Amino acid sequence: MDIELGTLRTVLAADEHGSFRRAASALSLRQSTLSRRIRLLEEQLGVPLFERSSGGVRVTPAGVGVVRTAQSMFEQMDRMVSTARSVGSGDAGNITIGLSTSLSVSKLRSVLAEYIKALPKVDVQMVERSRAQLIDGLDAGDMDIAIIVGEPRQHNGPSIALWSERIVVALPSKHALSTTEVIYWSDLRDESFLLSRRDPGPDLKNIIVRKLAAPGNAPNIEMWDMSNESILAMLEAGIHVSVHSESWTSLAYPGVRYREVRDTSGPSHITFTACWSQHNKNPALVRFLDFLRRNHHPTLLT
Repeated sequence: MDIELGTLRTVLAADEHGSFRRAASALSLRQSTLSRRIRLLEEQLGVPLFERSSGGVRVTPAGVGVVRTAQSMFEQMDRMVSTARSVGSGDAGNITIGLSTSLSVSKLRSVLAEYIKALPKVDVQMVERSRAQLIDGLDAGDMDIAIIVGEPRQHNGPSIALWSERIVVALPSKHALSTTEVIYWSDLRDESFLLSRRDPGPDLKNIIVRKLAAPGNAPNIEMWDMSNESILAMLEAGIHVSVHSESWTSLAYPGVRYREVRDTSGPSHITFTACWSQHNKNPALVRFLDFLRRNHHPTLLT
């Protein structure tokens, strides 16, 4: 049975105003048009919806059911339209964000909290994977955006640099340099570095090599398949030093000291980068990228 929405609106108006004349005026219709629509609906349903009298109209028991159902339908339609518009504008919907770094020590935690607070109707899902898995996830459509530490290697799609963090050296507390406030790369030339194979370990290794490698003299770097937290915990043994982004200084280990490392041009930095697929048209992604561009453009810490 096909029932036009306009006809249901006339039923609701007639119930609200208790008069076909007043209902027609409210809907900018002729009274004859409104009366005809309601009569045709009654014929379709096979039951009267209104009791007519010289004083106006009153819904019948069958009409009460139609009125309640119609009201519920229009409320659901209003929600549908509102949801569609919100999702289309990125104010609602869902987004999956891939990470290659721990939220517990990164500025990323406050960035995501700020976004969730600004757009509470967006369902945010987060996954933590290796950089290679994140890039594969973008290509497969398993996630909308990946935020990585360092250069977007192996990613052929669009990306934007976000914020940068200073690089610090983590030293055993008994190390001779642990009492020095600022350490230069040249001071670390003879050290044995311990890094994680997990991100951003490979990028940090490249930085160490650029800073310290010389013809016939490569820096001593060990890469272990352990988390960055475990790498820091191992430094207390006193055999190695390590380098990390500045946010890791929030993790306190009794036997570890953090010091800024720089060269003659100043502190060294590592950049956080957002990557996504150019084929992804998710409005929530577009809104998230706009949020990042407006609030978290690249800024070197000083």
